[in-house]
Amino acid sequence: MRGALVTGHVDPGGPGQAAAESRDPELAIASSGLTKRFRGGQLAVDDLDLAVPKGSVYGFLGPNGSGKTTTIRMLLGLAFPTSGSAELLGVGVPDGVGRVLSRVGSLVEGPAFYPYLSGRDNLARYDAADRAASPRTSKARIGEALERVGLTAAAKKRYRHYSLGMKQRLAIAAGLLQPRDLIILDEPTNGLDPQGTREVRSLIRRIAADGITVFVSSHLLAEVEQTCSHVGVMRGGKLVFQGSLPELRRTGAARISVRTPDVEAAAKVLRKLGLVGLAPADGEISAELGDDAPEKICAELVHAGVGVRGLSVETPSLEDLFVGLTGEGFDVED
Repeated sequence: MRGALVTGHVDPGGPGQAAAESRDPELAIASSGLTKRFRGGQLAVDDLDLAVPKGSVYGFLGPNGSGKTTTIRMLLGLAFPTSGSAELLGVGVPDGVGRVLSRVGSLVEGPAFYPYLSGRDNLARYDAADRAASPRTSKARIGEALERVGLTAAAKKRYRHYSLGMKQRLAIAAGLLQPRDLIILDEPTNGLDPQGTREVRSLIRRIAADGITVFVSSHLLAEVEQTCSHVGVMRGGKLVFQGSLPELRRTGAARISVRTPDVEAAAKVLRKLGLVGLAPADGEISAELGDDAPEKICAELVHAGVGVRGLSVETPSLEDLFVGLTGEGFDVED
């Protein structure tokens, strides 16, 4: 099984961008103009400016091929940017990755463990490979990590008998063997059944409750709504939105719909009020609500002699907003 669990000391072993000075001490992850172009000419990540607040659960979203995993690999020193700079916890990467990764846990492209070893023994081997980990505290830290992800009862069970959700939780446990300030998870619920998805979501919330910043890539809108405080949306290698979930919701214009037997007369009133985006239909007309109160619009219609059979206000769903940003749909359910 391919995968990368990255933590502890890593030697980049190649050229990289010079470590930049921290631009904002309140950011756990920051990048400026981060760009990755592959040898064949494909532009995977294009001029990316990330700003991930400390203590947030940041959902990194986008369709397949939008550049999410490539971005994560650059942040962790697994790939080198063509241009631009990035920081983890105020330390420039990739040059400073060896100094900062002891404070970062991560799961990239799925877990990879020895199938015939138990969960506990896999964590022991993983911990032994970390030069920053103390052998004297290994047993206690492994036990604490297993308890944290709810796998104490399955600690002696062979990894090959774990469910996919258990495998994902064991991978997250590996990232929690040492105290962390930041956890980076690449599609942690990918392929999980609803129960496994709920387990990983609950774990993410518990990690965040401990004050750890969580950066999680995902394509599930339910996951974002239930776990994330901030979001960044990728499309074709570009970041097309970044901010809190309330800020994202405010980007969509609410629409007012009026059911009336006189659509033409209603349209005149709505235009007079300055409403835009009029969409007449059979027995109904809608428009962007703007700053006008619905009751004011209703009163103006009635005052103008327009019969109003019904009036409703609709706000775009999170799915509608993502489709508008990316041009593609996202999975809404588990």
